[in-house]
Parts: sequence; structure tokens; C-alpha cells
Amino acid sequence: MSEAKMTSKGQITVPKDVRLKLNLKPGDRVRFVFEADGRVRLWPAKRDISSLRGILPRPKRAVTIEEMQDAIRGRAVERFLGNDRD
Repeated sequence: MSEAKMTSKGQITVPKDVRLKLNLKPGDRVRFVFEADGRVRLWPAKRDISSLRGILPRPKRAVTIEEMQDAIRGRAVERFLGNDRD
């Protein structure tokens, strides 16, 4: 477990092991998230887009532009007719 000491200005230095684990670099922003049980979580406020690679499984087949346009068109018609799923 890591800990840090707060300065008189309310600043802390994020310990090196935490910076490495969160892949934080100078100038990065962090977010403090308050949990219902009183704990506070520290999250990186930004991520490099490449970190999202592999988050979704590969599609079984490629979708054509025409299929995408049909899906968009169909959803627009549903919304226009008031058949929203939202």
C-alpha cells in the first residue's frame, strides 16, 4: 500500500508505484471518485485511445457501408415514428 503526505497548499505527490500502475505522465489529470462507503478512488481522467484496443471482440464478419446506412436509416425512422427504445 502506498501513501503520500499533503503539503500546506493541499498538494500531494502521487507515489511512483501508483503513477506506474495508472500509467500517469507529467501533465496528466486525475479524477477523484467518492464511493458510497466513504472511500475515494483515484482514476486517470484521460486515456490514450490505443488502450481501448481489444476491449470488444472482433466481429464475426465485416459490415458493409450499405448495411450501416440501412441500420442508421431504420433507427431514424423508428425515432421519427415514436418507437424509441431509449
